[in-house]
Amino acid sequence: MTTEPVALPAGEAVDGEVARPELHPPWYVRGLVRIRTFEALRFRDYRLLWLGQAGNTTGQWMDQVTRGWLMYELTGSPLQLGLVSAVRAIPLLLFSVLAGVVADRYGRKRQLIISQVTNAILNFVLAALVITRLVEPWHVYATALLAGVVMAFQQPARQAMVPDLVDRGHLANAIGLQSLAFNACRSVAPGVAGALIAAVDVGGSYVVQGLIFSLGTIWTAQIHEPRSSARPMEATGAERSSLLAGIVDGARYIWSNRPVRSVMMIVLIPAVLGQPFTSLLPIFARDILDVGAGGQGLLLTSLGLGALAGAVVIATAGNMERQGAFVLAGAAVFGVGMIGFGASAWFALSLIMMSVVGLCDTAYGTQANTIVQIHTDPSVRGRVMGVYFLNRGLVPLGSLFAGALASAIGAPLTVEVMGASCAALALGVAALAPEVRHLRSVASRASR
Repeated sequence: MTTEPVALPAGEAVDGEVARPELHPPWYVRGLVRIRTFEALRFRDYRLLWLGQAGNTTGQWMDQVTRGWLMYELTGSPLQLGLVSAVRAIPLLLFSVLAGVVADRYGRKRQLIISQVTNAILNFVLAALVITRLVEPWHVYATALLAGVVMAFQQPARQAMVPDLVDRGHLANAIGLQSLAFNACRSVAPGVAGALIAAVDVGGSYVVQGLIFSLGTIWTAQIHEPRSSARPMEATGAERSSLLAGIVDGARYIWSNRPVRSVMMIVLIPAVLGQPFTSLLPIFARDILDVGAGGQGLLLTSLGLGALAGAVVIATAGNMERQGAFVLAGAAVFGVGMIGFGASAWFALSLIMMSVVGLCDTAYGTQANTIVQIHTDPSVRGRVMGVYFLNRGLVPLGSLFAGALASAIGAPLTVEVMGASCAALALGVAALAPEVRHLRSVASRASR
């Protein structure tokens, strides 16, 4: 694949280096970057990062469907079907923080490439095992565990690179586009995987996934990473410290940085008390709304469409005057939407509430990501993002909590309690940390 032309001068990077948008972008994005939603794609290196993420996310969502189908074919066990999903999620909890330290210490692009190459290899190996009919359940578990580890190492490295590849005026737009790619792939990739399984079987699906991860690696390898982010810890002498010391330093930094600490709470606590409510949807679909499996699918579709709409809104809006207030309001409405869903006995209203929840979850989460990136020193950004993305691993734990509470007090009241907790958290942060309400984007602060 040919390397795209180097970007031309303009703009200012968040961390002081120049991030230069192309004055004459390639033909395939020339019309797209004229739309405000996609402006950040004018930055060549960010565009390559974004394309790599889109490919990587597509492969991950396809894997979730394909792996589950393969395990059920091999065992016929619903229990093992759930276990293989848990095995894939556990590394996100165990390795996200460590992955952030490694990204800060040894280079973010390098870590991202190694992770994506490993992903491609895992998919090709599993494809070969399936095609040769040698695959056994332990192969599915082992590759699921390794895929989870790879995912844990990818997220902090990729997110920590974003502020180095765009100027400060486009940071919120760039992070919004990351969320847009994630939610668009979540909507499309499972259907693609299902179609491939039906057409060419599980092995063929894994071959395609391996090719997708390989293409994402090619895009990522072409990124020109700024020198300051390639080895961000080198100048501080922290390279000589242990990984554990790096983790401790990152935790101290987050705790001492009040804006980051407050916003992090709004991200991580709802990962346990809010987002896992979707694990209870079968109860609502069958016993409360009486709409069956088809209705459950529509509820999830409404959630996904709301999330996609939220990503489009944030990417289009870009830097806002009062991002902190927006995050708090979005988190509060997210909780209120959950309360509305838990109390609803009408399917149409439940669909609307699911859309509201999806929209607010993505909108406030994306702006929270922007605030954390802006207020984090470049030398510790990988570690902070590693903690930030613990939310992906906390959701399965929250599902256990939601299931236990629903067994005791019922699913509707459980969702209402969880929603009230999220809304109360947002209001509590607004009252106890009023400075969060006044957090602004870098562009807004610079113009004052």
